[in-house]
Amino acid sequence: MLDERTPVRLIGMSGSLRAGSYSNAVLATLRERFAGRADIMLYDLAPIPLYNQDFEGDKRPAAVKAMLADIAAADGLVFCAPEFNHSIPGVLKNAIDWASRPSFQSVLAYKPAAVMATSRGPLGGARCLEHLKVALDSCLVRVALAREVIITACETKIRDGRLVDETSLMFACGAVEALFGEIAVRRLDTAARG
Repeated sequence: MLDERTPVRLIGMSGSLRAGSYSNAVLATLRERFAGRADIMLYDLAPIPLYNQDFEGDKRPAAVKAMLADIAAADGLVFCAPEFNHSIPGVLKNAIDWASRPSFQSVLAYKPAAVMATSRGPLGGARCLEHLKVALDSCLVRVALAREVIITACETKIRDGRLVDETSLMFACGAVEALFGEIAVRRLDTAARG
């Protein structure tokens, strides 16, 4: 069990840069819903430059170094992304690419995460979600086992920048609760290793 007196530190990344983003609205709703139990930082990926292998290690840009430090300090990650061209938004994939280095020893390795997707269409980002899981798996991220969160017809379920559809919110909250479970397991493993 997690210590309820100490809020869990989470980073929320949506990969959407637009004002009025449905994915950002979902993350903002979760931040409010879990206030007191979790501090969810809604991460702005706009300052992160395009990944370039020539600028790894000490040569990483300042914005990338800051992002990696924030991920390292977080207990877990919450990804909520729209589907772009049947896949992950480029800005989010770019951030994952930066954070995945060095391979298998990065700040993402064994970091617990929850994943969800949004869409105006009837498939609700299912392909994005699948591709996101594959990308995170390659980075050794521990995606929490939960029912898939695929929020369809977002324009009808989000009002005033918040997710108001109770069924969708129940699934999203379930994914975060599963994430808390993964974080608790990781803390126990860390404590056991001394």
